[in-house]
Amino acid sequence: MWKSILKFAHLHVWRRIPRGARRAALLHGSAWLAPRITQDAKPRSPIIVVGPLRAASGLGVGARTCHDAVKNAGLPVYGIDLTRTLLHDEDYPDFSFEDGRHLVGTGTIFLHVGGPLVPLALLRLGRDLVSDKRIVAHWVWELPRMPDDWHLGVPFVHEIWAPSRFAADSIRTIAGGRPVHVLPHPIDPPQGWPRQVASGSDRPFTVLVILNIASSFERKNPCATITAFRQAFGNDPNARLIVKYVNAFAYPQAVDLMNEAAGGASNITFVCDTLDSAGVDALYRQADVVMSLHRAEGFGLVVAEGMLRGIPVVATDWSGNTDFLTHNTGVPVDYTLVPAHDPQDTYEHPGICWADANIDQAAEALKTLRTDPDLRLRLGMAARSRAIELFSPKAYGARVRELLALR
Repeated sequence: MWKSILKFAHLHVWRRIPRGARRAALLHGSAWLAPRITQDAKPRSPIIVVGPLRAASGLGVGARTCHDAVKNAGLPVYGIDLTRTLLHDEDYPDFSFEDGRHLVGTGTIFLHVGGPLVPLALLRLGRDLVSDKRIVAHWVWELPRMPDDWHLGVPFVHEIWAPSRFAADSIRTIAGGRPVHVLPHPIDPPQGWPRQVASGSDRPFTVLVILNIASSFERKNPCATITAFRQAFGNDPNARLIVKYVNAFAYPQAVDLMNEAAGGASNITFVCDTLDSAGVDALYRQADVVMSLHRAEGFGLVVAEGMLRGIPVVATDWSGNTDFLTHNTGVPVDYTLVPAHDPQDTYEHPGICWADANIDQAAEALKTLRTDPDLRLRLGMAARSRAIELFSPKAYGARVRELLALR
C-alpha cells in the first residue's frame, strides 16, 4: 500500500513541482533530518573517505586520489561510495577500498561532497556512523563567492579543506570561523612520461582540450579553444585539435555549439567516448599542447595532468590553476571578467564574475608553440618539475598527518 502511495505521489505530485522548488525541498528536508555532528569530536583514526569514489567527475578524482594517498601514507583508511546516492554514473566500478560502513565510534570522515549535499550524505551514512566522528569537508568552488545553498552544509562539518587558494578564499566567506586549509590534490606522475618524440616526426602539431559537459559547458568554454585554434591554423592539415568530452546528455546543445564553432574543419576531431585511465593517457600522448580557456576552475585538473606529463599548457590566468600555472611553467592567457551566466544553471550567478579568455592571445600562443619546439620542451619540463613537487602524494600524506595531529 505504502509503495503505491509513494509511487502515486512521485508521479503526480513531486514531478509536477518546479525543479528549483524540488531541489530546495530536498536540500532543506535533508538538513532538517540529517544527524548532527559531535561538536567536540577530535581527529582520530581510522579515516573514512566518503564520496563518489567510482565516478569520473572531479569529485570522484579527488576522492580516489585522497584515498590512495592516505593509504600510501600508512594510515588506516576505508571508503564509502556515494556514486549512486549522488546520481553519478559508475565509471570506475573496479576502484577498490575497504568498506567503512561498519565503523561506529571515533574516527575521521573525509567528506568529498559539495556543501548543499552534505546533509543528504550524512543522512545516508546514518547517525551511528556519524556520531563521534571528526567531519572534514573536502570542498571546491569555482567562483569568488559561494552560493547561498552552500550554507546548509556548514553546520555539519568541523573543518574544510580546499585544493587551491582561490577555492579556499571563496569558502572562507561562509565558513563561520571553521578552519579552512589548502591541500592540492595528490596526483602521482603517470608512468612513461615525459614521452620521447622522434625528431623529424611527420605527425601534425596537436592541441588537446578535455571537458566534462556535466561540470558546466559554459564554464569549461571549449568553443573558445576551438575558435583560437581555427584562428591560429585554419584548415591546415599539419595542425590538429582533439576535443575530448563526456556527458553530453547534461546539455545536449553543447555538441551543436562545438560543431558550429568547428565549422566542419577536417583538422578538428571530437571524441565522446568514456575512456579508462589508459585511454586518457593515450590522448595525452598525442598532444603537443594542452589547452583550457576555462571561465573558472576551483583547481584545474586537466591543467595539472598536462603539467605532470611535461606537456606545455595554455590556460586562462584566473582562479584555481594560478597556484601552479605561471609564465615559467606554461602560457597563462589574459582575460576580462564578465558576469557568470550558465544555461545549465549550476553557475548562473550574474552578480558574480568569471573570466572570458583573450582568444587572440591564445591563438598567438599556439602559433608560437608550434614553431618553437625548444620552448615547448622548456615549459613542459618546468611544468612537470613544479607539478611533481606540488601534487606529491607523499607530501599530501604528511600534511594530513600534520593537520589531524595523527602519529
